[in-house]
Parts: sequence; C-alpha cells; structure tokens
Amino acid sequence: MAIKRVVARVEGLVQGVYFRDYAQKEARELGLSGWVRNRPDGSVEAVLEGETEKVEQMLAWLHIGSPQAEVREVQVTEEQPLGDKTAFAIRYN
Repeated sequence: MAIKRVVARVEGLVQGVYFRDYAQKEARELGLSGWVRNRPDGSVEAVLEGETEKVEQMLAWLHIGSPQAEVREVQVTEEQPLGDKTAFAIRYN
C-alpha cells in the first residue's frame, strides 16, 4: 500500500460556505490524516496524507467542494509522507 502526502490550495468561493467542515468529514471517511484551514487571501489550504488512492479521491472532492462552494482552481504540491496517523482536523490559525 503506497502512502502519499500533498498540500492543496483551493481558490474560489471557498470560505464561509462550510468548506472546511465538509472537507473534514470527507477526509475522515476516507481515513486520511492532515488538516484544513482558511488562508488570509481567501483560499483554503489542506494537507492530506494516506493511501494514494484515498488521497486522489480527496483531491477530486476538493475540485468540487461543499454544496455552496465555487471552486476555481486547486494547486497541488506533493511532499514526502511523514507517517502521520492523527485524525484529520480543522485548523483555525
């Protein structure tokens, strides 16, 4: 089982539309570790780590987002996996 870690930056109407809550629910259902947070520029940043297939499923979800979101772009950077096993969380900083 291959493990993958990515940092994704989601742009568009993604703040104030429960994007982080929906992302947390989706990531936890997929068994991913990591976190999601709002950025000062209006985008949302997410760090995802887990089975490659599950990370890819979450990245596909990020392109759609929560029901009221309007995702314009998702930028993804792959990183070295850290072996993170913590539950996916919402960060407020």
